[in-house]
Amino acid sequence: MKRPVTSGAETTNPAAPAAPSTPFSATGSAAGPAAAPAAGLDGIPRQRPLTVSAEGGVYVAVAENVPVVAESAPVSAAAGSVPPRPRPLPARLRSVRPWRLLPTPTGTPFTFGYAVVLAVTSVVAEYADPDLVDRVLQASSTDVAHLAQSPVRVLVASALWIAGGLTSAYVIAFLLVLTALERRIGGWRTAGVFLLGHGLATLATEIPVGLSVLAGHLPESSLHRYDYGISFGVAASVGALAGLLRPWLRWTVLAVFGWMVIGDLIAFTDPMTNWGHTMALAIGMATWPLLRRVSSRTTTGTRETPRTARACP
Repeated sequence: MKRPVTSGAETTNPAAPAAPSTPFSATGSAAGPAAAPAAGLDGIPRQRPLTVSAEGGVYVAVAENVPVVAESAPVSAAAGSVPPRPRPLPARLRSVRPWRLLPTPTGTPFTFGYAVVLAVTSVVAEYADPDLVDRVLQASSTDVAHLAQSPVRVLVASALWIAGGLTSAYVIAFLLVLTALERRIGGWRTAGVFLLGHGLATLATEIPVGLSVLAGHLPESSLHRYDYGISFGVAASVGALAGLLRPWLRWTVLAVFGWMVIGDLIAFTDPMTNWGHTMALAIGMATWPLLRRVSSRTTTGTRETPRTARACP
């Protein structure tokens, strides 16, 4: 009685007749050189065909080496070729997120909250009783008389109103500039830059007015002139943000804003306020060394290095 031949194992049978010279397949039928292996069952992986050979009177079952044919890529039936893959966008385009230009409650809480307050006060100034609005604005004015009595209160109150309302160009500058600045240095530092420019530029323009009144060069009514708004703080923020931009964008921003300031000075419609814008811009530029160090520390550990962090748009 013969033992069945198993795949990859050697089986000896001394009582078996001499091995035929013709190789057999695993099923025992004669397999010629051109015989193809039997097809496997559905759902079962294809097995390599076996051949039986006699070596020294021993039957040996050997698996044939069948070349593996790589499956070709799927071919489009309509075009008759492999469909092309869509080319990915460049890294610079993938990183562009236009919505980051505007403030958000979580990303830029200081700018967002401040913008809400300014929107409310602008609506009040537009639709409230004119006499009431006039009294409130007069009480919030950073003129010489109020600065001598309660400087901190009027400096804060005057920054809650927009001269010209929501149609002023400083509204757009406020949203874009303070949002970009807060995303780089944080909310507290952005508030510090804004208040620094607002306060110092106000004092730098009002103190000469008080001295001129004392010297008799200006009438006493100049001590009670209207002076309120966010323009000094915005100008200081523009100067501070320019130091964190790439060189080409930095000088472009400074050139555009500087041309606006110089144009107002040439027009000579409100020289004290216009000089205040110029001084506020210079105050913001004076913060470059400090803000660059802060921006470098806040970007450490991210994809940006401290050197590139100084030139981020």
